[in-house]
Amino acid sequence: MTQTAQGPAKQVAKQAARAAARRAAQGAARGAIRGVLPGQTAARPQRGPVARAAQHVGKGLLAGLAGTVAMTASSTLEMKLRGRGGSSAPADAAAKMLGISSFTDDDAKARFGTMVHWGYGTGGGAVRGLLSGLGFGPRVANGLHGLVVWGSEQMMLPALDVAPPLTQWGAKEIAVDAWHHTVYVVATGLAYERLDASSAR
Repeated sequence: MTQTAQGPAKQVAKQAARAAARRAAQGAARGAIRGVLPGQTAARPQRGPVARAAQHVGKGLLAGLAGTVAMTASSTLEMKLRGRGGSSAPADAAAKMLGISSFTDDDAKARFGTMVHWGYGTGGGAVRGLLSGLGFGPRVANGLHGLVVWGSEQMMLPALDVAPPLTQWGAKEIAVDAWHHTVYVVATGLAYERLDASSAR
């Protein structure tokens, strides 16, 4: 290469070096403002405890909805196979707690029962989210979630006099009810873990 050709090449190299140094200095200055040292990656801003709890509850509600879908499919199939009608105990309990003594017609009562079913199942997912937020692993959180959901139902329904206590149930009915709640808890847990993994990316 001739000296004439080398001159412009050196100028271009010097300009590129100066531009790279300027960009590095600007990046270091921005990192210093954020408290990030050169070579480090800026961390995500830390949320407060209330914001973290709200995030867990939100994911839990979505997971509870998914769990309710699974439980509805399970119980619908079981009712068809056994030829039985749906239980009105949860709706009766909610009506008592809300002070509703009667409905205008059977359709209104059925709509109310549907709202209670989906509302209770979706809301129950918030418990799963809070358990995860408290640091419990998936298996322990699922187990505790099942105890809370099924245990509260077994205490609340007899207390409101809308269902007999568990001791008066037959073994088959206990097994069927436990199965449906297991489907709900497992489906809710799987949905929650998937949502949690997606939000962590």
